[in-house]
This record gives sequence, C-alpha cells and structure tokens, in this order.
Amino acid sequence: MATREELIQELSEAVISCKKDAVLAAVEKAKKVMKPAEIIENGLAAGMNEVGVRFERGKLFLPHVMMAADAMTAGVNALKDLMPEGASGKKLGVIVNGTVEGDVHDIGKAIVSTMLQSAGFEVHDIGRDVPIKNFIAKAKEVNANMIGISALMTTTLQGQRDVIELLKEEGMRDKVKVMVGGAPATQAWADKIGADCYAENASEAVAKAKELLL
Repeated sequence: MATREELIQELSEAVISCKKDAVLAAVEKAKKVMKPAEIIENGLAAGMNEVGVRFERGKLFLPHVMMAADAMTAGVNALKDLMPEGASGKKLGVIVNGTVEGDVHDIGKAIVSTMLQSAGFEVHDIGRDVPIKNFIAKAKEVNANMIGISALMTTTLQGQRDVIELLKEEGMRDKVKVMVGGAPATQAWADKIGADCYAENASEAVAKAKELLL
C-alpha cells in the first residue's frame, strides 16, 4: 500500500506529465485514503503549481500547460461525487474570478477557481487579460456575491483598484465582496484599495470566501 506522501507525489507527477489516464488512476488510488480537498490541494494543485513554475522559467511551453490543466480538471471532476456541498447542489455563493487586463498569467487563478468550485461555490472563471468592465458586466449577469481579481505583475496591480472603483461607480460595491491575490498583492495593498480580503493561495481563498459569504 502506498503511503500518503507517495500518493501525493504520484498525483503531482501525473499532472506534470499531462497524462489524463495517469491522473485518473492516481486519483482512484488516493480516494481510498485521502479526502477530496487533500487530493486536489496537496496532489493535483501542487503538480499544477510546479507546471506553472517551469513555464515561468521557460522549461515548459503553453501547450504543455494547457494539457496539464486539462488533466488536472479531469482529476477534479472524478472527485465531484465525493464532495457533499457540490453533490447536494447547495450553492455557497456566486463568484466571478479573473486575471486583470494586461496580465496573461492564468495558472494560479485557475487553481483558485477549481478549489472554490470544489468547495461548493458557483464559479464563473472569465480567464486572463480581462478588461475591467468585463468583471462588472459578468458580476451583473450572474448576480455575483464576490469578485476575485488576480494580478501577477506589479504593472497590472492597479487593475485591482480600478475594478473596485468601477464597482463603486455602478453602485454595486456594497453588494459584491472583492478578493485580491497574485504575487505582488499583499494584505497592505488590499487594505489600501479597499478590498474585502487578500488570499495568498487557493486554500486561503476558499477559507476567506466562506468567511465573507456564509
């Protein structure tokens, strides 16, 4: 019987290898001894994070990243039946999540979207390089309780402030919570621009979303 550490390693390596079959096989094994959240966060998301690191360093290319993301999504989908909130169809809240205009980084934000979805939130991931007005338009369309705004470069950080300002202009700020994240973002920055919370990683994003919306 494989140890927990070996299972986590196998999950992570399966995602890095981009092999959907290997991911599904690893998930099946891990399901017997690990909770879905642990499989996703410590195994699948950890593998996806490593893919992100290698991509940033130029060791992997975009097609590889997309295939790894597909493989990870297949693994997450295989766990959906084991997640009580998701299975019961009970919605914890509606969240619009995206990366600001001018920023094409997607992986961290995609992992946050996946983790929030797995926790029982209805998540509308609007992708990367998203114009400010699109965050607001989507929030109106789906009647969102929260907007998650990712920025991975200091040059695009200002976009987070712009989304909050536009929410105020539209008279929506008191109805929609705002979560910010990404490498250059900090709690001090979140406080400065008037965001409701800052999350350093995917598990913190889930905890903060629950704190604010439940």
